[in-house]
Amino acid sequence: MFPELNNLLNTTPDRAEQGKLTLLCDAKTDGSFLVHHFLSFYLKANCKVCFVALIQSFSHYNIVGQKLGVSLTAARERGQLVFLEGLKSSVDFFFRAQEEPHPLQFLRKASTEDLQPLYEFVQEALKPVDSGHAVWRCPVLLVDDLSVLLSLGVGPVAVLDFVQYCRATVCWQLKLTILWRRPAQSTAQRERCLTYQYKIQDKSVSFFARGMSPAVL
Repeated sequence: MFPELNNLLNTTPDRAEQGKLTLLCDAKTDGSFLVHHFLSFYLKANCKVCFVALIQSFSHYNIVGQKLGVSLTAARERGQLVFLEGLKSSVDFFFRAQEEPHPLQFLRKASTEDLQPLYEFVQEALKPVDSGHAVWRCPVLLVDDLSVLLSLGVGPVAVLDFVQYCRATVCWQLKLTILWRRPAQSTAQRERCLTYQYKIQDKSVSFFARGMSPAVL
């Protein structure tokens, strides 16, 4: 995670909020560093994380995570991280028996409007388990990114239904974080807007108020 970003958001892993939905939008820039920040943030906060990764591989997120001080491999082995690798799963899915359930089952159907199997996967991954295993602080859902579903032919209504189902039926026990890349709204539609410039380095990111970057000064 990036400590300077935590300072801007006024948060730390010890004070991770619950029952909140976070929407990330990027336009004309790459906001993927925010995905890596939140993933490492919630793992360090000792949360149970379900990560639906539709755009990159597990090894990609793991390599970046190691630079930020977390191991996704170790988190998955100890049961803290449930990782759905969309790129690999979508290929494996077509070699499975048709009757076997799968989170990406909509890919095989003529109509791609049913995301219920994906929702059920999330529900199963994050449901409380009464056992002798480690007790995690709170469950977290990350999706990177929902716009991929639109590219695969899923309608906007079905995607919004998926988000609403996660909020309405799971959010009471989840710290729900959904990362959805889409063009940013116009300034007039925003209730509050704070603008910063940033510079990404190998293991950190620096933020500047608009016009205050050393490159400008």
